[in-house]
Amino acid sequence: MSDVRTLSSQQLSSRQTGPDHPSSVENRKATDCDRKTVLSVRNLGIAFRRGRKQWNTVVEGLDFDIRAGETVALVGESGSGKSVTSLAIMRLLDPENSRITGTIKLNDTETLALSRDQMAERIRGQKAAMIFQEPMTSLHPIYKVGDQLMEALTAHKRLSKKEAFEDAVALLERVRIPNARSRMHDYPHAFSGGMRQRVMIAMALASSPDLLIADEPTTALDVTVQGEILDLLKQLQEETGMAILFITHDMGVVAEVADRTVVMLRGHMVEQGPTTEIFSHPQQPYTRALLASVPTPGSMKGTSAPLRFPSIDMQSGDIQAPQPLKRTPDLREPILEVSALTTRFDVRGGLFQRKIARVHAVEDVSFKLYPGETLSIVGESGCGKSTTGKSIIRLNEGVRTGSIRLGGVELTELSSTDMRTMRREIQMIPQDPLASLNPRITIMNALLEPFMQHAMGTRKEGIAKAKKLMDQVGLAAEMLNRYPHEFSGGQRQRVCIARALMLDPKVIIADESVSALDVSVKAQVVNLLMDIQEETGIALLFISHDIAVVERISHRIAVMYLGEIVEIGPRANIIEEPLHPYTQRLIGSVALPDPARRHSKRHQEVHELKTPIHELSYQPPKRKYREASPGHWLMQSTH
Repeated sequence: MSDVRTLSSQQLSSRQTGPDHPSSVENRKATDCDRKTVLSVRNLGIAFRRGRKQWNTVVEGLDFDIRAGETVALVGESGSGKSVTSLAIMRLLDPENSRITGTIKLNDTETLALSRDQMAERIRGQKAAMIFQEPMTSLHPIYKVGDQLMEALTAHKRLSKKEAFEDAVALLERVRIPNARSRMHDYPHAFSGGMRQRVMIAMALASSPDLLIADEPTTALDVTVQGEILDLLKQLQEETGMAILFITHDMGVVAEVADRTVVMLRGHMVEQGPTTEIFSHPQQPYTRALLASVPTPGSMKGTSAPLRFPSIDMQSGDIQAPQPLKRTPDLREPILEVSALTTRFDVRGGLFQRKIARVHAVEDVSFKLYPGETLSIVGESGCGKSTTGKSIIRLNEGVRTGSIRLGGVELTELSSTDMRTMRREIQMIPQDPLASLNPRITIMNALLEPFMQHAMGTRKEGIAKAKKLMDQVGLAAEMLNRYPHEFSGGQRQRVCIARALMLDPKVIIADESVSALDVSVKAQVVNLLMDIQEETGIALLFISHDIAVVERISHRIAVMYLGEIVEIGPRANIIEEPLHPYTQRLIGSVALPDPARRHSKRHQEVHELKTPIHELSYQPPKRKYREASPGHWLMQSTH
């Protein structure tokens, strides 16, 4: 079974709707007609060279407009052609190996008729600017942020060094970076991910462009930081009146930022129109299926058990009602018991690489996990959730203290050899399946390797089990002879799940195992994990920053901040009645797939996650917890 279900080119061609389609003009504000059209794309085609004479078409017949002060979202799953469209608009594709046809007009200037030098001098940075998904790859690591901002300013304006410095400070203040003047002297690595993205937005605004292209600008950010960036873009648009082309696969983000939405699939436009109309009355089956795959935080109110995602046919748009998890956890005896777990890493420096500081990655973490139960650990990047998972299975080299008991066995006292044997009972599903699969061996050998190493049976028995598990995870047995690169991202994640199940573990640690997947594939993988749990009674430690997915799959939720659990309890209590200020901010930052929130702002303060690095003499305070309700524990304030 494939993770990506697509429509044929003929179906797509017959279902396309253009700018003049009734769904695109209905309910459009009258003032829209008075706005200047900043970007007009007509019959856009993009192809890449394959070999010497062949061309592979990746975008075909794309039409859309963006007016001043308007945000248009370009949405679709991986491979739909979203990002390559933005690169074509900015003329950033290699002209030797790409071919762009159609028309791209920016303020009535046909950009495809301009030379590369003319694009650099007259368009990029001046009339149009772009921010990318990962700001760290866009900022030069050996130059100060202030110098890079000043370079962007002086490239298009005649400014003295002092004038450029003051303008750069003003830009940092404009994007709400605290202590902007002093931070001009910091290097990119000294900024958090959200702050680096703010720097990139400031750089894009240096020459007051008419068009800002934002290519997945919040995908790599935590939910709280994502909310801050979305609010910032809304505020800046109100101040400047710029047009924004927002590229994303997150329909919650689309609902919050977009006036109009263009839905793409395999290089074709499936549907476009006002965002409110797209969400309330989608015309095409693929759009309906895409929207139905989006988890909505708070939708489980009144439901006690975890609930599967609805089963969706991506071609017809038919939806089957979601089914709750029928199996209940066995609360008699925990299968995993973690007590006062602490993991720290030494920071070394100086000529002799002496210890100069210590990273307090995990501090005094305690919880129990029962057979058949899913406990989710949520929090921002750097909060210690992944380190907690790796510490439990002893896959990191930090200094660990505390107790980890698996089925009554104390893991911290085992030798390396005994621990390797014990890992039969506890397996991990990684975030990046491609990086965890050996590219040189077939999937059959990847599944057989742990089975044979742990002497689980004969090779013949292993092959039979591999075929059975491939069927269980929704893949054909014939795929066992393929290599990892021949699978899609969702299929590779299914292979990793099958590999973990080859050893019949009692506990699975899923570390951000669905965060990199498209929304429809994510729903399929989560449903698969729930199916396996219902069938086998396996315990699941689910590590994620996606609150909507966590709500769907969890029995209980633990919220981590700076290496500590600040709140833990039943899923309904944490989602519906959060008590800790950090939990409230985390849940309040989630982008909801509700276009009515388009012009709303969260009005939250700008936060930058504190550092977990402390002096060697630092001793963390002893925390106390109170039970707010049965099973719902809250860290008490130390003030």
